[in-house]
Amino acid sequence: MVVGRMTVTLSIPTARSLKDKRRVVRSLIARLRNQYNAAVAEVGDNDLWQSCRLGVAVVSNEAAHADQQLAAIVKTVRQETEAFLVDYEIEMV
Repeated sequence: MVVGRMTVTLSIPTARSLKDKRRVVRSLIARLRNQYNAAVAEVGDNDLWQSCRLGVAVVSNEAAHADQQLAAIVKTVRQETEAFLVDYEIEMV
């Protein structure tokens, strides 16, 4: 069993309040959970309006498959119009 773990840092320049940020983040989290069956949660920058850190985890029987899933998730995050990918870090366990 292989666990792929990723931390994603996002910038949300359109957010003018925590409410705006939550709307964008919740939508993205729901989309990633539904589309990729991944565990996704906000893990940092909770009180900052225009910044967000997400933790993503996928489980697979092959490292290549887990890596493909995480790469697809990065691609989806990059296509997000209201949040911009600043940085990401992938680790296989």
